[in-house]
Amino acid sequence: MSLTHQFFFGIYPYIAMVVFLLGSLVRFDRDQYTWRSESSQMLSTGLLRAGSNLFHLGIIGLLCGHFFGMLTPPELVHALGVTPSQKQLLAVVAGGILGSLGLVGLSLLVARRLGDERVRATSKPRDFLVLFWILGTLMLGLSTIPLSIEHRDGATMLKLMAWAQHIVTFRGDAASLIADVSPVFKVHMVAGMTVFVLFPFTRLVHVWSGFASAAYVLRPWQVVRSRRIGLPR
Repeated sequence: MSLTHQFFFGIYPYIAMVVFLLGSLVRFDRDQYTWRSESSQMLSTGLLRAGSNLFHLGIIGLLCGHFFGMLTPPELVHALGVTPSQKQLLAVVAGGILGSLGLVGLSLLVARRLGDERVRATSKPRDFLVLFWILGTLMLGLSTIPLSIEHRDGATMLKLMAWAQHIVTFRGDAASLIADVSPVFKVHMVAGMTVFVLFPFTRLVHVWSGFASAAYVLRPWQVVRSRRIGLPR
């Protein structure tokens, strides 16, 4: 196991998480004016609605699938009567559908941002960086599907699950668990972790506001009582 492998899969995940959390906190504290999605809807609607809906549907589904799929203990999956090969098939089908939706939606957004003169003129370099980075990450993720279909026993999936669970439980042997995994998976994982590094410095921070909106809906009712003010006689 090389030092490069140890860095990217034993140390880099923690760097990405610290930058993601601490960077978001610092930006919210120091630069709240930029804490927004910076929507360009007023400039041009065009492909925005279709592209945004498809992208968000795909990417949110993928994030939830990765989170629950990677962090669910194998013992729980086994207790539910699901074999590793069945879980991998489910991941391939669901990931393929959601990834394709996200890819189509993101492609529409990229085409709009590059093709519309006004939208392109108001875009910042970081907007293009995050769009193309996520686009590349999605394409890498979809490119792992043929490898998963070729090896249907679920062995690679179990290694990736073990790696993720060792990372979140701060066990130092995480990187060794995926030393022999295909480079395509590894590049996709590094690209995905880098999205979290870019997160605090781009418009992606508006995702936090989405969680805040959900919490606002679930807030307790505000009790308002009238107070009588005595009038002078």
